[in-house]
Amino acid sequence: MFQLKDTYPLYLANEPVQPNADLEVTDKYSGRVATRVAMASPDVIHEAIGWAVKASEPMSDMAAYERQAVLMHCVARFTERAEELAWSLCVEAGKPIRDSRGEVTRLIDTFRVAAEESVRITGEHQPLDISARAKGYQGIWKRVPIGPCSFISPFNFPLNLAAHKVAPALAVGCPFVLKPASKTPLGALIIGEVLAETDLPKGAFSILPATRDGADLFTTDDRLKLLSFTGSPDVGWALKARAGRKKVVLELGGNAAVIVDRDADLDDAVERIVFGAFYQSGQSCIGVQRILIHADIYDDLKARLVEKTASLVCGDPKDENTFIGPVIDEGEARRLEDWIQEAVDGGARVLVGGERDGCMMQATLVEDVPHDAKLNREEAFGPVATLQSYTDFAKALDEVNDSRFGLQAGVITHDLSKALMAWDRLEVGGVVVGDVPSYRVDNMPYGGVKDSGLGREGVRFAMEGMTEIRNLVIRSRPIL
Repeated sequence: MFQLKDTYPLYLANEPVQPNADLEVTDKYSGRVATRVAMASPDVIHEAIGWAVKASEPMSDMAAYERQAVLMHCVARFTERAEELAWSLCVEAGKPIRDSRGEVTRLIDTFRVAAEESVRITGEHQPLDISARAKGYQGIWKRVPIGPCSFISPFNFPLNLAAHKVAPALAVGCPFVLKPASKTPLGALIIGEVLAETDLPKGAFSILPATRDGADLFTTDDRLKLLSFTGSPDVGWALKARAGRKKVVLELGGNAAVIVDRDADLDDAVERIVFGAFYQSGQSCIGVQRILIHADIYDDLKARLVEKTASLVCGDPKDENTFIGPVIDEGEARRLEDWIQEAVDGGARVLVGGERDGCMMQATLVEDVPHDAKLNREEAFGPVATLQSYTDFAKALDEVNDSRFGLQAGVITHDLSKALMAWDRLEVGGVVVGDVPSYRVDNMPYGGVKDSGLGREGVRFAMEGMTEIRNLVIRSRPIL
């Protein structure tokens, strides 16, 4: 067990600064104040962006091996501090300790992949003599850093989703300012503490907890060349509308579905669906929210899912046996309770769970949810999933698509033709066959369509977004 420090500084131009201790970070299970964190004022944010601009040229000039060395230093230090990072995450996010350790592993993986990719940023030779007028011309293009970047990360994966912005930026040579979620700033600040041990140019990074209103410059300042935001759709699209000329990457919400066809291995399906719906208390944008089960196996699979869900241990996230910890605050738990009641009032039936105690919400399965109920149409972002049956696979695909979201979907089937049909027809950023949609490896392209976002993360794909193509055209003339 690790003891949190009494206060944590922000990071301004690579250096720890403690102008105040205004932000209280609570233990999400007990509700008690666990530590206090410095908050950045608009003036500090303005100064940090100025330093990022100054750092653009020296960051761009860093050799690939130098950028790789910074990233590998992070890998080594995160590995050494893994249990401290997991404990901090467990306290500030209420994430069960086993899930917290898993996120630390992913943090390390993400930085390791970025280190590998940092020395593989390649361009291409392109023949241009496609017609007589271009005879004697050839082109070469390379990727160059886009410049200072603005990052806003969410509360649910405060380590790894910050890493998916920070590590690619370091790999390509982009300075950045990062605003972590106010409810969970510690992970990002520990990343800053490790980065401060390196020889990055001054201004290469600033990590600045701030209020949403006070952080307006993260979105509107034209000195920033890219905004990468992970969070809710309503906030994300509003930020994009105000971002001006900068490039915008949005990783937003979802109400992910899994289709379970009649040839599924039911024992395996139960394990994967219960994990996908309820890991880290359902607070994942690719968590299983809608479960579509073929009518031939519906009753059998439903009974197994109810039994497995009822067995999940709900309680203190610091307990090694806990699977369901608190949601991020009591307001979110009350919202989930209201959504469940709305569905029941419309004719739905709670199969298991459904009870709330403060910020603790039981793992809950609900069937026969009305089509227009919030549990079906919106993102629950908590330990609640719905069940419905189908008979026609093509219509099940249509049901998955009948959503304003499109992040990922799962299809559990052994039928290759159905798997390929799903890949062709599902309006999502990723289709996971043989598993739930709640699956991500940190080097794969990740992102959504419709209200689920814009652009892609996954280290190499984020790096592409943080670079621009610079073309070189060469005219060859006869040597006299």
